[in-house]
Amino acid sequence: MGNNVYFCTNWMSDNAIQQLQQQRLLLQLEYETEKEAFRQQTETMGLARKVARGDAWWPLRVGRSYYNSLNQLAVEVFRTADTDVEHNFEFGRPVMFFRWEEADGDIRYFKFTGVVSYVDGDRMVVTVLDNAPLIDVQSAEHVGVQLSFDETSYRTMMEALDRVIRAKGRLGYLRDLFASRQKVETFTFQSMRFPYLNPAQERAVNEVLRAKDVAIVHGPPGTGKTTTLVEAIREALMRESQVLVCAQSNMAVDWISEKLVDRGINVLRIGNPTRVNDKMLSFTYERRFEAHPDYPQLWALRKAIRELRARRKSAGSSYHQKLESLKSRATELEIRINGELFGEARVIASTLVGSANRLLDGQKFGTLFIDEAAQALEAACWIPLRRVSRVVLAGDHCQLPPTVKSIAALKAGLGVTLMERLVERHPEAVTLLTIQYRMCDDIMRFSSDYFYHSQVESAPEVKYRSILDLDVAMEWKTHPQPLPIGRRVDTPSNDVVGVQGDDSPPYREGLGEGLSFVNKAEAELTMDTLQAYFERIGKQRLLEERIDVGIISPYRAQVQYLRRLLMKREYFKPFRRLISVNTVDGFQGQERDVIIISLVRSNDEGQIGFLRDLRRMNVAITRARMKVIILGDHHTLTKHPFYRRLWQYVQGLKQKI
Repeated sequence: MGNNVYFCTNWMSDNAIQQLQQQRLLLQLEYETEKEAFRQQTETMGLARKVARGDAWWPLRVGRSYYNSLNQLAVEVFRTADTDVEHNFEFGRPVMFFRWEEADGDIRYFKFTGVVSYVDGDRMVVTVLDNAPLIDVQSAEHVGVQLSFDETSYRTMMEALDRVIRAKGRLGYLRDLFASRQKVETFTFQSMRFPYLNPAQERAVNEVLRAKDVAIVHGPPGTGKTTTLVEAIREALMRESQVLVCAQSNMAVDWISEKLVDRGINVLRIGNPTRVNDKMLSFTYERRFEAHPDYPQLWALRKAIRELRARRKSAGSSYHQKLESLKSRATELEIRINGELFGEARVIASTLVGSANRLLDGQKFGTLFIDEAAQALEAACWIPLRRVSRVVLAGDHCQLPPTVKSIAALKAGLGVTLMERLVERHPEAVTLLTIQYRMCDDIMRFSSDYFYHSQVESAPEVKYRSILDLDVAMEWKTHPQPLPIGRRVDTPSNDVVGVQGDDSPPYREGLGEGLSFVNKAEAELTMDTLQAYFERIGKQRLLEERIDVGIISPYRAQVQYLRRLLMKREYFKPFRRLISVNTVDGFQGQERDVIIISLVRSNDEGQIGFLRDLRRMNVAITRARMKVIILGDHHTLTKHPFYRRLWQYVQGLKQKI
């Protein structure tokens, strides 16, 4: 018997290690693909395009440099043009400074990099190494800043995989368990009642509390995943002194942190929030550190250290002794402040990559909660897993997947998340939330039937909600006829593209590898459709009830073109604050009264590109509370079985009225 157990354990371990080694190879491939793409982009992409994509600010006004509360050298920069363009800068992202040479139109990069510490509107703070020649940037003309290749995140994920591959003890046990089909262990106790949760949410919290190894909260759109997760964290804190809460993105960490703070839980947020306001900043480590009563004394010691280093030559033989004495006192004070901040906090919150922060060195937690786990690469989830005994994953693998740039790595399985694997191998650990509170039933029903085996139901209070009497909850406006393939347009991926010349077809998309797509006629139809719907509702009601609208397109070029049309149309001027236009990814986690989806693709062959990723369509449809309008050439799209079924479903709704 003993030999069999030994053999079985060894086999599980070998199997798990092989899977992780495969993950590492695929991650290396993704790293090389993205690095090469960034190199080509940097060398070939024009400055105007970088700015339009939100990957660069230019021109900049460079402000003061100073040492922040964490003793990092920081510089302020201000965007002075294209201030309406949405940008991709956020806490933790690496950047590099450049100057534009007016004489030859070339970009020259400064030979140092920085990291975004803080972004608020058109102001950004970047931290750099102490020896960075900031004076060169501050004195130069035509200066800009752009996102740099994120070497650190890849290095951190690869180190995490290496650590798990070598792991013994609890981390090694979790590694082997996750790769096997062995049943996960649970505690046994009578279910607790939570009167403010529905039965599925209540069951999920109880399963989290019972889990010894892993629990999964599967939350389809609108089912109150965050509410359930917050309650599970609150209950876990009745049994543990402190928990670790992580998510893939800063925005997701902000969201769960804010909800926990609203419930009176002391949260310490490692890193700065994406939405900068006093409430969000109040629970960040940096703000708390700065507010500590001992901080002025620490700041004075650090200032003395910098001044002593600046006059090293005149300090004489006592220089080293004085320096070591000051550094020792500063370190002691910093340890004391950190001890108090971490001792008071009940929840430590960070991104998955951020959990590698040196501030958490040596820290151990009973439970790790990972929100939006279905959007994170498996390697990223292993970063915080080394610090814990058990893990709770929350998310929905039927919504947006993680971003993978390498087609080869994607096909070989890099996009399969840890949550997805665990759902498949350990269904006993999964609780599906089954009552949704967002959509009227006619919108919810298609998503529930197609993605969730018809298990999701609408709460009574939202089941029959609508904006207009006898309105059809979902409509599909199609083009009058199938459209011919147009001429190829070699325009890089995030530019608005179109076909020039009189022989162009009336609806057009860019064709070719790496290109984005725009359909100008469909964009006009989108604006006409929205205007007609607004006219049915009436201006007064729209403004009084603040009926909000999301216009979604999977293609960024179409999004940019739609934004331009929206700004041009005088009719929409009073309603612009109620209308937002973005990609599917940009609407993740959000909801609107009305959602309009422009699908763009139109051709005889039924080529639909990455519209084949049906999870994106699930996200787009389920952002709506009361109305979905789809615009797309059904002759093209219904060649795919999913879109054919969606088309038939929408036609069926029309017949019900």
